[in-house]
Amino acid sequence: MALATIDLVIVGLYAVLLFAAANWVSREKAGHEKDAEDYFLAGKALPWWAVGASLIAANISAEQIIGQSGQGYVVGLAIAAYEWQAAIVLLVVAKFFLPVFLARGIYTMPQFLDQRFGGSVKTIMATFWIALYTAVNLTAVLWLGALAINAVTGVAVWPAMAGLAAFAVLYSIYGGLKAVALTDVVQVIILIAGGLVITWIALSLVGDGAGPAAGFSTLMAQIPGHFTMILDADHPNYSDLPGIWTLLGGLWVLHFSYWGFNQYIIQRALGSKSLAEAQKGLAFAAGLKLLIPVIVVVPGIAALYLAQNGMLDADALSARPDSTYGVLMTLVPDGFRGLVFAALIAAIVSSLASMMNSISTIFTMDVYRSMRPEKSEHHYVTVGRITALSAMVIALILAQPFLGGMESAFQTIQEYTGFVAPGVVAVFLLGLFWKRANTAGAFALLISSVGLSFVFWLLANPAALGGAGSGLLAAMGLEALDLPFVVRIWIVFLACLVTGVIVSLATPKPGEGRPVDLSGVTFMTRPAFNIAGAVIIAILIAIYAVFW
Repeated sequence: MALATIDLVIVGLYAVLLFAAANWVSREKAGHEKDAEDYFLAGKALPWWAVGASLIAANISAEQIIGQSGQGYVVGLAIAAYEWQAAIVLLVVAKFFLPVFLARGIYTMPQFLDQRFGGSVKTIMATFWIALYTAVNLTAVLWLGALAINAVTGVAVWPAMAGLAAFAVLYSIYGGLKAVALTDVVQVIILIAGGLVITWIALSLVGDGAGPAAGFSTLMAQIPGHFTMILDADHPNYSDLPGIWTLLGGLWVLHFSYWGFNQYIIQRALGSKSLAEAQKGLAFAAGLKLLIPVIVVVPGIAALYLAQNGMLDADALSARPDSTYGVLMTLVPDGFRGLVFAALIAAIVSSLASMMNSISTIFTMDVYRSMRPEKSEHHYVTVGRITALSAMVIALILAQPFLGGMESAFQTIQEYTGFVAPGVVAVFLLGLFWKRANTAGAFALLISSVGLSFVFWLLANPAALGGAGSGLLAAMGLEALDLPFVVRIWIVFLACLVTGVIVSLATPKPGEGRPVDLSGVTFMTRPAFNIAGAVIIAILIAIYAVFW
């Protein structure tokens, strides 16, 4: 389906506005040359509204819009746990983690690990994050975004990926984090507006002329199973969202890994004007998080009703749930379709730009500068730009081979992340709040995270090794383990903590200056932050009470 002329005009205006905004915010004062702090941390001058908007724009990508809409079609509102629980995590990160990170004056998460555990731990984690962001995150956003563009416009997937990559590179690579974060204000306005349009139209169609509120009521009455946050054990998707364990288990580990220690997310807060501005920004992002399921999950549920009633192709959607959002866009009338399409592009390219900037920051500041410490600030900025471009090219090459055959890219990404998230969260928690944690303990728990995750995964998926896997289990007298990955992550996380503590106690104390000095760090927050946090938590309690 081709876009109408008015839609193309709207998309063109959006592109022009974005490029103009990026060039305007990237300009430097006469005589000032952009240095590493300017490029990688926006000169530490981001206001709270830019921090919050940029956090959401970086997070809400094709993975959320396409993946969660597809999961809304298949599972329902339960998938919104990934969004709503994140709001609480943002508040915790703002209150307890940011004060330490900002007091240490760091550029990157590996830099904190360097200060706490030494260069070897830093190098391992820097290498891991560069590989993860390039081979998993960038590829997922490119692939899922291209699928949606293909569904709406008919453009082939690979050219769509190339176009998205080029767009992200062109508007962000010169200005660095400042260009990304400040233009994200434009991006988040467009993506929320476009998302609300498609939700309104989908619910109006369900309501059959009675309006979106009536459509929502119809969905709750006709598909009540899709409005349950806590799935029963006999639900076909219980293994992905295992009932009460979404509240008590490893989903929190994934959240803290992503929102607390993930470079391309936390980098916005590191570039803020002050701790107070950063905390307000995270509270703002937490408030916006409450809205996200309305614009990504609810349309997926509406698509199920429309398919059941012959208004959408049920067979096609069931075969490829990740195409749900793109199919819904075909229902949007001319003009509005351009806004929704611009919102989709905004979500995709803002996330791509954020990941590129974080890859370049980690490589340049944690890897390259360690090897070439004598170079100029201008040289490091140039290396950062080259790194960002190289990462995007690699992701373009890897996207289809890595994700082309996956049934649900969203759940696949969670599985990949789950192998290392327990160790990441454990090493930061011990490093932040337990002075006795040492380098040996950090190494031990990181190794145990990957090793135990692989063992549990193999026990649950012996067929991954073909007949050899099933035969090995049979020889040992074992059966395949029925262990949801969220529960697996929680078990591995606890095991990592225990491993880190035992090994740290069994080996020498950390060297002088290695423990984090919290004597000058305050965890007190301002009244506005406390009120916002209380309101957000109250809303979440009400949501779970209604949709339990």
